[in-house]
Amino acid sequence: MEKRKLIHLLLALTLTIFGGVSVKDVKAQQSNVSKWPKGVTYEIFIQSFADSNGDGIGDIKGATAKLDYLQNLGVEAVWLMPINPSPSYHKYDVTDYYGIHLDYGTMDDFKQFISEAHKRNIKVVIDMVLNHSSSEHPWFKEALADENSPYREYYVWTHKNDPQAQREGKTTGADSYNTQHWHKVDGSDYLYYGYFYGGMPDLNYDSPKLREEVFKIGQFWFSEVGVDGFRLDAARHIYPDERATDNHNWWIYFLSEMKKANKDVYLVGEVWAPAEIVGPYLKGLPALFNFDMGFAITKAVNEEDAGDLVANHKKIREYYQNINPDYVDATFLTNHDQNRIMSEVNGDMNKAKMAAALLLTLPGSPYLYYGEEIGMRGKKPDELIREPFLWDVKAKDKIRTTWMQPRYSTDESVPPLAVQMKDKNSIYNHYKSLLQLRNKSQALTYGELVPLELNTKGLSAFERASEKQSLLVLHNLSKDPISVKLPQQLSGYKKVYFKNKAAKLNKGTVSIPAYSTVVLEK
Repeated sequence: MEKRKLIHLLLALTLTIFGGVSVKDVKAQQSNVSKWPKGVTYEIFIQSFADSNGDGIGDIKGATAKLDYLQNLGVEAVWLMPINPSPSYHKYDVTDYYGIHLDYGTMDDFKQFISEAHKRNIKVVIDMVLNHSSSEHPWFKEALADENSPYREYYVWTHKNDPQAQREGKTTGADSYNTQHWHKVDGSDYLYYGYFYGGMPDLNYDSPKLREEVFKIGQFWFSEVGVDGFRLDAARHIYPDERATDNHNWWIYFLSEMKKANKDVYLVGEVWAPAEIVGPYLKGLPALFNFDMGFAITKAVNEEDAGDLVANHKKIREYYQNINPDYVDATFLTNHDQNRIMSEVNGDMNKAKMAAALLLTLPGSPYLYYGEEIGMRGKKPDELIREPFLWDVKAKDKIRTTWMQPRYSTDESVPPLAVQMKDKNSIYNHYKSLLQLRNKSQALTYGELVPLELNTKGLSAFERASEKQSLLVLHNLSKDPISVKLPQQLSGYKKVYFKNKAAKLNKGTVSIPAYSTVVLEK
């Protein structure tokens, strides 16, 4: 007995020295059945997350200090919005693909972040912006200054007197590119192509030299830095829409090259489009964001009616599985480009909680946007959906960023994390309980989806079944209690596996309070 205590004491001491991970946290993760990329990923905007040095700007050391928080929440990976040097606050216009923005720290800081994340079984995915560079990138500045520069072919050009001129090294004419995306060069007869705006000139993927440069960049971050994956920005716009097949093939090529650096490479792509356009990308991008599901969940909770949410989700999943049986369905509510979910439900806490419950019980590999778990609010313009995370009441919050004045997520509108942790009914504890539920459930992590129609308005009902577990998930999306008699085919569900309010199961009848969830197990 004393020997066993000594072993536990030594283990605790070792974990305290190497990374500050408690025995309790290790046991919790060991009991999880989920394994990333099927686990939950947390999106972080470093600029707004946590400030370690008091300059008002979030940094990598600040994020490192909050890894224990993320582990305790139940997160198994983080996605960092761009961390490369950039002239903008959002950093989606890169000036150095091999560096870390000075405000965020150093490469050594980032390698330490990866090391500490991995100690906690948290993977690290970084935003990789390969569609375009910044107009301040040395490549573009040199190409702009000298038409004979070797970097000229890294970008897309046309002559102002010849709008049909062919792109260098390209077989399709420049008319494939909408004229509104061409930008004038002062003192020159040439225009350059920038799909998003003039400060983001598109890279020319018809250039073999550019393609090789991009492979070097990717392999550097995998082999020398040690990241686990990339989130690929604007993945649909490598080539124009008329060259969709070239887009699909490029990502297949990119994936094969990245596997040379990391055989377990994870690539998740941003292809914001209907399923029939998204589907073909799955051969090169095994994970893609499911924008349709986020919109459908928001609609369902706002209307208090699931409608065809579950049936459509199953239909889209089957379509994608036919293209790539191993695809990863990156589900989410909203992200850094969209109004926050709390604002989308007009500040209704019940509906925000229901949206989280749907996301974390339906199939997929969910992404959470930082601050979503504490009910942060925000509406466009973009800066206002990327406001500082509220860690503690303002007088005590030494790590809160101050680079901007928030309009939506303030101390008056959002209780900070430290306050919510002490409130068992807070949205933070709601998220945490759902993450724990999902992480420990075979069916919720890996199970197939069976939509159910129980003819009860306001009720979303579906089964999640794996080889080891079968669950019946019931969400009451409405403001009124629901009582439903389970049909004969569901009579085997006799055990309450999870509930977040006082739901009851009595002789095959389930009573579900307003805005609540109950999960039954066979």
